[in-house]
Amino acid sequence: MTLALVLLGYLAGSIPFGVLLTRWLRGVDVRQSGSGNIGATNVTRVAGKKLGAVVLVLDAVKGALPVALAMRLVPELPGVHVLVALAAVLGHVFPVWLKLHGGKGVATALGVLLVLVPQAALAAGLVFIAIFAVWRVSSLGSLAAGATAVGTSALTARAPEYAGLSAVLFALMLWTHRSNIHRLMRRTERRF
Repeated sequence: MTLALVLLGYLAGSIPFGVLLTRWLRGVDVRQSGSGNIGATNVTRVAGKKLGAVVLVLDAVKGALPVALAMRLVPELPGVHVLVALAAVLGHVFPVWLKLHGGKGVATALGVLLVLVPQAALAAGLVFIAIFAVWRVSSLGSLAAGATAVGTSALTARAPEYAGLSAVLFALMLWTHRSNIHRLMRRTERRF
């Protein structure tokens, strides 16, 4: 059961909604435009706010649904919930359909946290909105939101495994944003 749920999490996470929707609805490959990323921020740049919002929601849902299913099927095993959540985010970052070249995992991480630690997801979302509203830099908002999720999870998570997952997801976010961090330090990161 655990292996099947983890595999389901990975396969759900690996659905490249940004690539599929921009190709189907706009006739462009989002990987060849803007930053080249498959996530909602680049989809917004390339195809507009409405499609970017749709991709954001779908990328969050593809993380939330497998975790919700795992919680329903094995409610007493938080370790399995964490494995499924991590598999979904890794599926987005390393999708089998795109030769393991995916997105940064922020929206999918938000989706899994909405299910596991909703207070952390809400706090992270509010921090992202505030930072983005002031500086108009998506990566800065994402990194601040990730740090907020770690702190909030440590205080509110129902299981220590969930708080640990938040820290692991933030570490992964730091890795996927390494080029953004470099540009932020040099003050050359693109504003939105």
